[in-house]
Amino acid sequence: MHPNGKPATQHIPALSDGGLPVVVVGAGPVGLAAAAHLLERGLDPLILETGEAGAGVASWGHVRVFSPWRHNLDAAAVRLLTPTGWRAPDPDGYPTGAELRERYLLPLAATPELSARLRLGSRVVALARHGRDKMKDAGREQAPFEVVVDHDGRGERLLARAVIDASGSVATPNPLGASGIPAPGEAQLAAAGRVAYGMPDVLAQPGRYAGRRVLVVGSGHSAMQVLGDLVRLREQAPGTQITWAIRRSHTSGLYGDQQGDVLPDRALLGAAAERLVATGAVRLVTGVEIHELQATAEGVVVGHRAGWLGPVDQVVAATGFRPDLGPLAELRLGLDPAVEAPLALAPLIDPNVHSCNTVPPHGAAELAHPEPGFYLAGMKSYGRAPTFLMLTGYEQVRSIAAALAGDVEAARRVELVLPAADACTTDRAAASATCSAPTAAAASAAACCGVEVVPLGKQPVGAVVG
Repeated sequence: MHPNGKPATQHIPALSDGGLPVVVVGAGPVGLAAAAHLLERGLDPLILETGEAGAGVASWGHVRVFSPWRHNLDAAAVRLLTPTGWRAPDPDGYPTGAELRERYLLPLAATPELSARLRLGSRVVALARHGRDKMKDAGREQAPFEVVVDHDGRGERLLARAVIDASGSVATPNPLGASGIPAPGEAQLAAAGRVAYGMPDVLAQPGRYAGRRVLVVGSGHSAMQVLGDLVRLREQAPGTQITWAIRRSHTSGLYGDQQGDVLPDRALLGAAAERLVATGAVRLVTGVEIHELQATAEGVVVGHRAGWLGPVDQVVAATGFRPDLGPLAELRLGLDPAVEAPLALAPLIDPNVHSCNTVPPHGAAELAHPEPGFYLAGMKSYGRAPTFLMLTGYEQVRSIAAALAGDVEAARRVELVLPAADACTTDRAAASATCSAPTAAAASAAACCGVEVVPLGKQPVGAVVG
């Protein structure tokens, strides 16, 4: 029994018409877009979100994305919003994460169609086939999915005809350790507030960063954004000392293609980072493969293959993200062992080979698993690859919704065209290479390349919305 006297586990009945919903995990940009496309296909989505709508985007709300509004809106979502009187932002404006959430995601989540199907504070703990463990073959494909949810501390179970996991990966950042696991001492220092992950808003936390010795780790645009903010903070706190550590042993390609980048703001960020290093405003250290962190009386010291860095007061790990696959342990997944993306998708997005604009548009076929009816979508579908585009995620869920509705032709059709210019760069040795402002994160969250659209997500003929 739960302490409040209610059963610790509660079974949720099927829909009143006897059908089962398509569960969408995550109420971020791609998850909400998935729900909108499902509705247009006459399917019932049920959106489960751990926190608030757009919570992942809120985590980098202070960051302005590199792509304009027109590249951050999903067509089906806009069709849901329009009848409500929603006013579309200037298509050529560049939103911050906070603006993206407040002007698009929150109004979308509040539409009558989605709000009735959105459950906040609902963390998905596990997914399985109802009555069948991973080894059971008989009747597996006919069995519904069983979704175990922690809702405000109360366990619940519900059934679904299909599942789209668009929960992103912002909540599971890569550790500092060069081996892919937390370096000795890292967890303790993070718990003590000495290590921050992703893109912390350093300007909003002067008590933590102003006048401090700060080490930023990572070679992507996330790290560059943090460095720029720290330099601005130093204008008010001259004692702030900034060190930038990258894993690669060289700076070739580090600052991006400043002449050929189709996104001018991103080119400016790379140029600004290069100037900061050249003028000595930021100290750059290359070849840093971290194997240990220690707290000393003088501060935090960081051990790496060539010696020690520090002491410093704060460490920012802008080292990218990885998917949380724990809740999916009882599903039969087909994932690339390195990238941790679906097998057919992995070679198309491998950052050792591709930049974000060379990733071809893809859909349900490339995202399929040995578990029919289950899909990873959005940033989580890219596993550890940092080459995710917002509009690519929208194209994914358009195709998935068509496949679930039985429209094979629409599922196979490509409705997204990417630019020919090499808009994004990665490096084989750059563990945190990224093509978007908030790292791969954003996620789950911001289109990083200047994509052009040929009618993306046209409303299917005869579809029902409601």
